[in-house]
Formats: sequence, C-alpha cells, structure tokens
Amino acid sequence: MASCLIQKNNKTVETNLFDFSTNIIVSSENLAEEPEIVNPELQKALSKIDALDFKLSQHFNNKFIVQRSLTRQLVSFQANKTMASYRWYKYKEAFSAPLVEYLLNRYKIVSGKVLDPFAGSGTTLFAAGAVGMNVDGIELLPIGQQIIAARLCLEKEFTSDDFAAIKRWLKTCPWKESQVRYPLPKLRITDGAYSIETAEAIERYMGTMQNEKKCVQIILRFALLCVLESISFTRKDGQYLRWDYRSGHRKGGKPFDKGEILDFDRAICTKIEDILNDLKLGGGLLDECNHGNIHLFQGSCLNIMPKLPDDSYDAIVTSPPYCNRYDYTRTYALELALLGVDEKELINLRQQMLSCTVENRAKDLLAINHLWAKAIEAADTQELLQTILRYLEEQKAQGKLNNTGIPRMVRGYFYEMACIIAECSRVMKQNGFLFMVNDNVRYAGASISVDMILSSIAEKLGFNVENILVLPNGKGNSSQQMGEHGRDALRKCVYVWRKS
Repeated sequence: MASCLIQKNNKTVETNLFDFSTNIIVSSENLAEEPEIVNPELQKALSKIDALDFKLSQHFNNKFIVQRSLTRQLVSFQANKTMASYRWYKYKEAFSAPLVEYLLNRYKIVSGKVLDPFAGSGTTLFAAGAVGMNVDGIELLPIGQQIIAARLCLEKEFTSDDFAAIKRWLKTCPWKESQVRYPLPKLRITDGAYSIETAEAIERYMGTMQNEKKCVQIILRFALLCVLESISFTRKDGQYLRWDYRSGHRKGGKPFDKGEILDFDRAICTKIEDILNDLKLGGGLLDECNHGNIHLFQGSCLNIMPKLPDDSYDAIVTSPPYCNRYDYTRTYALELALLGVDEKELINLRQQMLSCTVENRAKDLLAINHLWAKAIEAADTQELLQTILRYLEEQKAQGKLNNTGIPRMVRGYFYEMACIIAECSRVMKQNGFLFMVNDNVRYAGASISVDMILSSIAEKLGFNVENILVLPNGKGNSSQQMGEHGRDALRKCVYVWRKS
C-alpha cells in the first residue's frame, strides 16, 4: 500500500493511496487547493480538526470502499426520471429506486419488514414494496405525504372507472369552461408566483375537480402539484426559491431567467397523459399485485419512532436531510401553500424538521424522550464533533460566520441524529442492516466528516459499521467556501451499519 504527503488546511499529513477495489483513492482531483492561511490561530484550530479527522479515518480505514457502481445518478433522483410513476413528481432530494434494489440485493435482504424514517416522496416504500417486503415510512412534510398518498391510492383503491374519469379530464379539459373557482391558497413567500392567467386557471381546475370522486380528486391534485414549479416564476434552488425576472420580485443582483414558463393547460395535460400512460390497464401499476404492505406515519420521526415496537424491522433504508442549510419549507413552498399550509403551520413544520437550516431552534431532546440520555452522551463524547462545535462557536464570537445560526444548526443536527440512530438500533432486529445516504459538509473552512462522526456515534449505540460506500467522485463545496478557503472535495457516501 503506497502512501503520500498531502497538503490540507496548510498542514502536511500522510495519507494512503488505495486501489478502487479496496478503499478511497486520493487523486489530484480531490486534494484540497487551499490558499495560505495567514491567521495562526485559525490555522491551529483547523489543524486540530484535521488531526482528529485523520485519527478517525484510521479507525475506519478498512471500512471505506469506493464503489464504482454508486454513480451520482443512482444516489439521487436522476435515475428515477425515466421510471414509471417515480418520474411524475421531481423530488430532487430523493435517491433512486434502483439504489434501493441494489442495496437489498447486495446484502441479500429478500423478506421481512423495512423502515424509512425520512420517507420523502416514498422511494424506499415503493421500491421495497415492489419486491414483496412490508414497509413503514415516516414523513413530516405534507408534500411528501401527498405524493405517497397518491401512489397508494393508485395501487390500492383506483378502479377502471377512476381511470376513465382521469382520461375524460385529459380529453375534455373541463376546467377551461368552468366558472367554478377554488381560491388559490398562498403564503408570503409564494405571493406573486404565478401570472394572473395561470392563477385563474389553477383556481378553475381546483374548483372543477371538487365534483369528482375522492380517489380521482387525489390524482388530479397530485398532477397539479407536479407542475407548479414549471408554470410559476420560481425555481427550486437549494436553500430557497429563485424568482424569475418576469415576476417583478427582483431584489438587486443579476436578473435570473429560468427559461420557458409553461402554459398551464399544456403543462397539466402533459402530466395527466404521463400518469395515464404509466397506468394503462394491462401493463401498468394497476396490474401489479405482488406488493408488500405499505404504511405511512405522518409527522416527525423524533416523535414517532419512540412509539414503534422493539426489534420489529429487518432493514432500514433512508436518507435524512443533509447538514447543508437547505430549508425544505421554502423550496417546497408552492406545494405547501396549495395543500393549505398557513404561515403558522409553516413555522411549526420548519421547527419540527431535523435541524438542517439556520432557523431551527434547539430542541429539548430529553423532554421528547427521557431515554435518549445515552444517545446524547454518545454525541457529547465524540471528540471530532466537539472540536468542530467549539471551532464554529469561536468563529461566531469573532464575527467570521456568514450566519450566526450555523453552530446551533450543526450541533442540533448531530445530537438529533444521535437520538434517531438510537431509535433505529432499538427498533431493528438482531443483525439487521441500516443503509443511509448522506453528504459531508464544510463550514468556515472546516470539512465536517458527517460519515465518520455518525458512524462513530452509531458504534456506541448498538451498530457495527460494516462499510462506508463512497461514490467515485466527491462533491464540491460552495462557491463562497471555495473563495474564502479554497477547494476541498467532499465525500458522498452510503453508510452500511449492522445491528450488533
């Protein structure tokens, strides 16, 4: 095994070069390209983080495996784009159904019960259900709940008469001539998201569909949710909605042009046609009868998981929100508004989410569940995590963070994840596998190895770390981080833990 010296945060450290078949490769493409740090105190603090990071990497040295088959397309929504039913709604934070199938096949999980504590749009539920497994999911956001409800309706309740009703809507477009309008709900952050003509068309569509049977209404509403972004002046862009210059929402800076904004009638008809094509009797979802049972719990997994029975799941497949400041209540604001979420509910949803945005307040975890003392201790004693948290607090005190909520968010993220890991260990059967997709992150020049920190915590809470599967190509950090601290490629991984 060869070794080399690399420069990281202006500190020379020795690392190993591995073959793809065994472990992580260190190449010129993913070495840090750091500018010289002139502040000796900053250099000292970052060097301490690097030293602890390196120490932890030695502990997990034989667990890292670069997996060529884990492409970014597979470990993201991209591979779902051409798949029947998965392609209907573009849920950007999802992983793909083929990834779930890959993991279940690779680790020979062929029967039993699966859990996804962060169900999102339901990829784990439907991919594992399709191979005959029973699956439970937990989802907080109403948009995810609605997507899952629509698919469950199609698979369990949808009839040939319902199919004919949807087909009639595509052919006759009854909303066009309707005078019945259902007021379009909006939030402060979605006000002005549509042209006057588009808003009126949406209201006529929603008013007209009130006359249909419940299951037909669910699918028509779902089709509408699928097209909201494409017919609006907005585009989902990580932490927020970006506004097209045609909206009149410009607040300085370079005008943003999202490109074509689709006509409502064209967009909704195309989406309904896509759904019908995937549902065609004689070869679509309606004829698939080998599914396992699927159940969705609505709410936060921090509140729901403590109520689940011990030793009840054979596997967990999930991807929590990343520690990357993304605020899903903003990026999915159009959909949440349409589903009737008001300003107060929006704030409550944001606070119930796993701490992943700077607006999350600290949660009293022991008040939620007094049995989480061991999980909190596991985070308290994770040396690398505590060093990073002290560094971020020092950066905050010196006024060097672009948002003072970052230390609170990072702390909340890891402590809440420790409690969730503890619950996962409790509800899993002996030798059950947990698979988790997650990203490493970087703040104030410090690269945070989320994979190793969470794996270290998991070892204290009843898991053995079988592997940390690494995508061949690391992801870049933000342009702001690159400008201030240089380029540092960050690992994107799938954790494979086994209950001991």
